[in-house]
Amino acid sequence: MRHALVGSLALSLGCTPVGVFLLLRRMSLMGDSLSHAVLPGAAVGYLIGGLSLPWMAGGGMAAGLLVAMLAGLSSRRTRLDEGASFAGFYLLALAGGVVIVSKWGNSVDLMNLLFGSVLAVDDPSLILVAAITTVTLLWFGWHYRGLVLDSADPTFLGQGRSQGKGMSVMRYHLGFTVLTVMNLVAGFQAMGTLMAVGLMMLPAATARLVARTLPGMLLAAWLVASASSVIGLLISYYLACPSGPAIVLTAGVAYLSALLVSPGTTGTAKASAL
Repeated sequence: MRHALVGSLALSLGCTPVGVFLLLRRMSLMGDSLSHAVLPGAAVGYLIGGLSLPWMAGGGMAAGLLVAMLAGLSSRRTRLDEGASFAGFYLLALAGGVVIVSKWGNSVDLMNLLFGSVLAVDDPSLILVAAITTVTLLWFGWHYRGLVLDSADPTFLGQGRSQGKGMSVMRYHLGFTVLTVMNLVAGFQAMGTLMAVGLMMLPAATARLVARTLPGMLLAAWLVASASSVIGLLISYYLACPSGPAIVLTAGVAYLSALLVSPGTTGTAKASAL
């Protein structure tokens, strides 16, 4: 339980800024898609190295980045937008991962990969989660102002490529994509590929309903994620239910509560929150 609590709180600290900016950049589908795209790489890593953290995390990272790259290339070379490309590739990745585990693994392996077990987090997993959270916070601290500007007005930084602004757009987009995959890999260790995105997006959506500024959204999202982790673990312990789904359900209750109490016109323009 101590390992689970520390791991969940660390995940809350790293995932919430990623979720908030995914929401503001209208890229929520990308987070969901990449969480599913991690599965085939993690499955291959599991079949090669067993329950070895380097193999599973490395495989999941490679698969997530590959899907992100293929979706980006297809959206630039075809008439499909990036959201449609992500949807197509994540379905292929999810189906491929399930087939791989079903063919060469067993049902227990499949359940562990899909839903994880936050109560099984060990010391190497905690080190991985802490490292990814640290890198995430450092990257956001270093690129915060540029990322905010890119989220509020994506066309501004895309202009004037002779001044290097085009490279800035690419740096923010690629860096943000890599961070998203890294945090989903960290969440996958505890919550599985299907639940990892829940702790990332539900607190962000709740914060969007109750906060009016970006710092307020980041703080509210972190509070919701942290409280959901603690309450979800307690529910899991006393009711003997899976810990990952309990945490995500708790975050979902907070989201539904925010929907009920927030004014109907809370959804102001994205720029007003920034």
